[in-house]
Amino acid sequence: MGNKEMSSSTPETQSRESWDHSTAPDFLDHYTRESLSPATIGRFTRVRDKAIGLVAQRQGRADRLAVVDIGCGAGTQSRLWAQLGHRVHGLDVSAPLIEVARQRAREEKLDVAFEVGSATSLPYADGSMDVSLLPELLEHVADWKSCLNEAARVLKPGGVLYLSTTNWLCPLQEEYNLPMYSWYPGFVKRRYEQLAVTTRPEIANHARYPAVNWFSFYSLAAYLEGRGFNCLDRFDVIDTDHLGTLQKLAIGMARTIPPLRFVGHVLTSYTILFALKRS
Repeated sequence: MGNKEMSSSTPETQSRESWDHSTAPDFLDHYTRESLSPATIGRFTRVRDKAIGLVAQRQGRADRLAVVDIGCGAGTQSRLWAQLGHRVHGLDVSAPLIEVARQRAREEKLDVAFEVGSATSLPYADGSMDVSLLPELLEHVADWKSCLNEAARVLKPGGVLYLSTTNWLCPLQEEYNLPMYSWYPGFVKRRYEQLAVTTRPEIANHARYPAVNWFSFYSLAAYLEGRGFNCLDRFDVIDTDHLGTLQKLAIGMARTIPPLRFVGHVLTSYTILFALKRS
């Protein structure tokens, strides 16, 4: 999965959003390279275009949007928005990654307001953003509710929040090198989280800061709908225009038959969600 806010302590001792991964040059080098991969750029471009379309449908306009990229890392997603003339704010806990983001924006002559800060205490006013972006962040932030609440707080009525994160419904996942880890009970996960950052890093594929939170579209939608949002899942936002007949049929059935939609979520290894803030 891509953009991740990291940390430098164990789950038991500190909140993830306060951890600083700037002391890990191996991670920094890997991340800055991966942030420019065609797969990363393609994924962020699709998210951008879908979010712009949703804002246009709701607000009747989609030019010069105010966008916040929370956990922006090396700034790839922020730059993709800035290339279209949007007003972009990028925030990350890592000062070295923010410096990479600033340098890349300067090289492209893009105006992006990058700053170091916490996802659980955003330095932006209430209702100041048209779009909030939270890609692959919630699973790493111990206080995930504050993170999500902040992303929601800064959105204008009619704004769009995008997030991607773990999916506990699916037995396949990329966070831990353990069979069906998503389905492990919480106390077992806590044990493996501790082992992953101490004596057995191989179980988390040597990730310095493995995931500590597991979600589903249904749990996140229930949380956000109680806070003034209408939520769309991957099946709601798939563009079927270029799909074959059988694929269109499958998507249509998933959209209209709840048990089939549930099966679709069980078969996908991560959660994506677009949340539309009610006016």
